[in-house]
Amino acid sequence: MTEGGEADSVPTRHDRLDRHQTPDGGNSLWFWTDAKHPLRVAVNYVAIVLARISPSLKLKNWLLASIGVTVGDGVSWGLESTPDVFWPELVTVGDEAIVGYDATLLCHEFLQDEYRTGEVVVGDRAMIGAGAVVLPGVEIGEGAQVAANSLVADDVPPGETVAGVPAEPVDSD
Repeated sequence: MTEGGEADSVPTRHDRLDRHQTPDGGNSLWFWTDAKHPLRVAVNYVAIVLARISPSLKLKNWLLASIGVTVGDGVSWGLESTPDVFWPELVTVGDEAIVGYDATLLCHEFLQDEYRTGEVVVGDRAMIGAGAVVLPGVEIGEGAQVAANSLVADDVPPGETVAGVPAEPVDSD
């Protein structure tokens, strides 16, 4: 609480997003080439496809780091896992974290009148289950766990387990 008795505002993922208006309020996906150079996206895509299918964790980490993903020591990427193809440099995965099979870490949202970008940070030893989707601006705390097929639209505190669409805390009982 503040001195005046008002509740402190806790930052959310939306507070960490950069908003970019599109010309004439048009569908922002039509303007993606203004947002990111097509050649850069093509290079990112090739590196990500190779990383998605590679059985070698060392090769995956090297490929993803080469396009700007911050990859901690001992990170494990499951087959088909995908960091953001437009802004991989906004993805940070901490030491010993696991990104499960077919999980997606998005750092952008193309909307009707704007597109938004935001960092995704996965803490040390955090785990993201198979098929989970993490939205831009989300921070997943150290040792947190995201269940398979969850949609992570809000931050996950350290050590917490979340599941569902949208992902909600799971009782530890």
